[in-house]
Amino acid sequence: MNDELLFTPEEISKKLKITKNTVYEMIKRGDLDAHRLGKHLRISESQFENYLLKSKGSANQYQGTVFVEQDEQFVKINDVTIHVHTDLTGEVKLSIRPEDIILSLEPFTSSARNIFKGTVIDLIENANGVKIILDIGIPLMSMITKKSMESLKICKGCDLYAIFKTMSINVYK
Repeated sequence: MNDELLFTPEEISKKLKITKNTVYEMIKRGDLDAHRLGKHLRISESQFENYLLKSKGSANQYQGTVFVEQDEQFVKINDVTIHVHTDLTGEVKLSIRPEDIILSLEPFTSSARNIFKGTVIDLIENANGVKIILDIGIPLMSMITKKSMESLKICKGCDLYAIFKTMSINVYK
């Protein structure tokens, strides 16, 4: 947990403005992860943030294994290797907000460590924009405006590059 803040179920209930019993039910159902410390339950900051991401309908949630190569951390998910910034080891979960993923027709030089070429497998238009689902070896969702989709001429079957920074990835146990 690496110096992470730990919250009691009571503190989480106050943050969410719900009852303590509802928090216990969320933990029991598996909606909110928690650590058991003796007879007590504690929720880490990353567990709470992950719950908030899931409750907002965040896509791009994966499980994988952290490994280090040449002093850099990566998570392996199937055949996809993602640069991450974490002190965690072993099996982890990670999430990437669709709004944090840039789509491009060509790769370009930037500070972003993660650049993946993928094929558009689905387009989901809604009032807020367009969700673009890319197959990069795993499904990856990006959220862009309709104007961006039109100007890039994005359609099913076309190839795009998905670009995101290591710092935009939430890694947790």
